[in-house]
Amino acid sequence: MSRQNVYDDETFFEDFRKSRENKVNFNDCIETPILFGMLPDLKGKAVLDIGCGMGQHAKQFADMGAASVLGTDISEKMLAYARAHNSADNITYRLLAMEDIGEITERFDLVTSSLVFDYAEDFGGLMRTIRGLMKDGAEFVFSMSHPIVTAWDGVYDRYTRTETGERLYANLRNYCLEGPRKVDWVVNGYECYHRTVSTLINDLIAAGFVIGECREAHLSDEMRERYPALFGGTIHRPEFIFFRCRKA
Repeated sequence: MSRQNVYDDETFFEDFRKSRENKVNFNDCIETPILFGMLPDLKGKAVLDIGCGMGQHAKQFADMGAASVLGTDISEKMLAYARAHNSADNITYRLLAMEDIGEITERFDLVTSSLVFDYAEDFGGLMRTIRGLMKDGAEFVFSMSHPIVTAWDGVYDRYTRTETGERLYANLRNYCLEGPRKVDWVVNGYECYHRTVSTLINDLIAAGFVIGECREAHLSDEMRERYPALFGGTIHRPEFIFFRCRKA
């Protein structure tokens, strides 16, 4: 099974770091508020954050009262940043690819992940592994790029535009053709995996999860009008999809 580690590429890492330092970005303005709005009460709970990246969420979980937080990631650069900037006594960071999380011996009250499963070659198998790490009654809250987004194969522009560059509508191509997508985005050959919405849902059910909630990304008209160059396309398509599940 392939293990992509684009975040240890210096160019990609620096681009990601700079984007996160600018508070007007897709993560902080769209993805994180929705994800955190779906979380249960964290007080006293053991939390696993898969693909913890720079540790922003892990630190927030600790501040929200989690008894312990284990953050795992494949990127040494990301974990070095997390340990330097988002550490706490009850946070542990571990270098571990998501394909290897079955090695973890602890069990958790909550498993979370933010925009990481786009890189999973075997989504269904990963869901089964995650279920095995959860205590009875535990919850699983995660986000992914929306399948409308991952369908893009880089051949045509993501949007049809006016002569002045205004986005008229989003282009959708090869949505029903599942599998890897390799495009040039920040670096050449950026790779993720595309799956339909129904595949995501059915893989979760087959893994033994009860889906309690599903959301699609949204943004206020005020934010779109304030930052049209960045967020103008959000009126045409949801960038992210979110699930809250319970171990059946």
